[in-house]
Amino acid sequence: MRIKRFVNQNPVKLQNSLKQFKRWRKERIRKLRLKDYSYRVPNVEPDVLFLHQNNMQPSITWIGHSTFLIQLAGLNIVTDPIWAGQMAFQKRLSPPGIPIQDVPPIDIVLISHSHYDHLNISSLRQLAGAKQILVPAGLSAKLRLRGFTNVQELNWWEAVTVRGVKFTFVPSQHWARRNPWDTNLSHWGGFVMEVQQSTIENSGEHVPSKEQAEAALSPYREAAISSYGLKETIKQTKDLVSAKKLSHVAERPIVSASPTIYFAGDSGYFDGFKEIGSRFRIDVTLMPIGAYEPEWFMGPQHVTPEEALQAFEDTCAGWFVPMHYGAFKLADDTPREALDRLEAERCRRTIKEDRIVILPHGETWRLTEH
Repeated sequence: MRIKRFVNQNPVKLQNSLKQFKRWRKERIRKLRLKDYSYRVPNVEPDVLFLHQNNMQPSITWIGHSTFLIQLAGLNIVTDPIWAGQMAFQKRLSPPGIPIQDVPPIDIVLISHSHYDHLNISSLRQLAGAKQILVPAGLSAKLRLRGFTNVQELNWWEAVTVRGVKFTFVPSQHWARRNPWDTNLSHWGGFVMEVQQSTIENSGEHVPSKEQAEAALSPYREAAISSYGLKETIKQTKDLVSAKKLSHVAERPIVSASPTIYFAGDSGYFDGFKEIGSRFRIDVTLMPIGAYEPEWFMGPQHVTPEEALQAFEDTCAGWFVPMHYGAFKLADDTPREALDRLEAERCRRTIKEDRIVILPHGETWRLTEH
C-alpha cells in the first residue's frame, strides 16, 4: 500500500533536498561572519500573578519564537511550546518570556507541525495541566508513542470546540519532518481561535454587538484592503521604541472581549491567507517574520517580513503580532534585520503604527480593559 504524504495547496517546489541543504550550509559559513547578532529581543518581567488568577480577560503573552500563552474564555492555551535552551547546535539568543515552571496550568496545546523548533517533547512534558493537544493529521501516533494520551488530530478546515472556544485547523504552505523517513507523513497548518457567543453571554461581561464590533474594526479592514498595490518605497526605517516603552501594557490597543485570534504557524506566502481571511473575522494575527534568508532556499516555506504584512492584509485582521524571530539562528537573517524590514514595509504600505504590536518576551497584552 502506498504511503500517504501530505501536500501544499499551491504546487510549489520546496528547497529541502540534501543537496540544497549542503549548498546553503556552505554559503552560510561565509555569510554569518558578517552578521551582527548584538541585538536581542527585550525581556520584561512577566505578570505571573495575573496569568495565574485570570480566568476571563483575553490576553496574549509572547514566550518566544512561535510560543505564546493565550488566555481565552477561561482557557490557558499554548502554541508550539519551545522552552529549549538550544536548537541543534544553536543556543537560544534570548531567554523565554516566562520560565516554564511559572506557566499556569495549560488546558490546550496547539501544534502547527512536527519540526523540532515547533514541537519539543521535553517542553511539552514539563507543562502543567490537563493539556488537550491539538495536532495536524498524521501526528497523533508519534505523541501517543511518547506517552501523551489526550491528543486529537485535525485535517485542514476541521474544528473542535473546547469549553466554548472553537479551534479550526487552517492551511499553511510548509512541510513536515522529524527524521529522514517521515517527510510529510503528517500535515502542517495554523489555528483560528473563536469564542462562541454563548460563552461570552454566560460570563456576564458586556459584549459589543456585531454591528458595534464591525464599526470599530472597519477602519482597519478598509486600510488593509486599500493599501494593496501602493508603489511608494521608503529608503530608511525608524528605530524601534525602547524596551521600556514596549513594556507599557496601558499603551496597547484594546481589541475585544471575544477576540478571534489566528496563529499562522510556519508558512511561505500563498493564496490560502486570503481564503482564511474570507472565512473568519480575525482580530489578531500572529504571523512569522523570521528564518527567511537565503530566500532561494527559505522562500517557499517561510514568509519574508514583507510577505508577512501582505498575508496580514490578506486576512483583513485588525492587528498583527510578529513571531518566529529572535530566539534561534535558524537561518541567515538576524532579529534586527527582520524588524527593520517589517518597519520599512509597514511605512511603504502606510499601515498605522499601532496595528503592528511588537511584543517583548514576557509581556502580557490584555485585549480588553479591566
